[in-house]
Amino acid sequence: MRRIVTLDDIAEGLDALCAADPRLQAVRAAAGEIPLRLHPPGFSSLAAVVISQQVSTASAAAIHARFKTLFNPLTPRAILASEDSAFREAGLSRAKQNALIAIATAIDAGLDLESVASMDGTSAMETLTAVSGIGPWTAQVYLLSAAGHPDIFPAKDVALQAAVHHALDLESRPTDKALAALAESWAPWRAVAARLFWAYYRATKGRDGLLTAPST
Repeated sequence: MRRIVTLDDIAEGLDALCAADPRLQAVRAAAGEIPLRLHPPGFSSLAAVVISQQVSTASAAAIHARFKTLFNPLTPRAILASEDSAFREAGLSRAKQNALIAIATAIDAGLDLESVASMDGTSAMETLTAVSGIGPWTAQVYLLSAAGHPDIFPAKDVALQAAVHHALDLESRPTDKALAALAESWAPWRAVAARLFWAYYRATKGRDGLLTAPST
């Protein structure tokens, strides 16, 4: 499986997308720089995605900073050995605490997140969402940002929905199902399309839209 690992990969994907869908040429021009947004696969990166569920990017960054200080080193064993008070001090909800514990337990039982990163998209999604607390958005963002999957599009992401609505001048903000259907035309570069519309959201709204979601 080819991975998105360099800015040259992003540029190649953008060229292909704009050739296939000329509407995206104006989106690309308005979006400005398209960041790579790639992190090493593993527990730390997946934990960061879980922390980012249902909060603003700024809030997620603050919570994550406290979390890394309290859980240092950040490992599954550290999560499993911690008291409830540490999660509360970090600012995590009970649902996120439970999700992190479930992920740590799965890793302790043999789940290999590095191996998941090398799987095809369907297999990787099935493996991740089998863990309690990992829903489609969390799995998709992890595969996009930590595994470099080229054809992942988190259609539940509210910033992507808003960006596509505005950029393509749609009558209304698309539902996740409608956006997923629309994004099919951007295969096999849907992960680059997601980066493009996140960058467009940042450029037009003045704030970062990555990692904003209605649910796991």
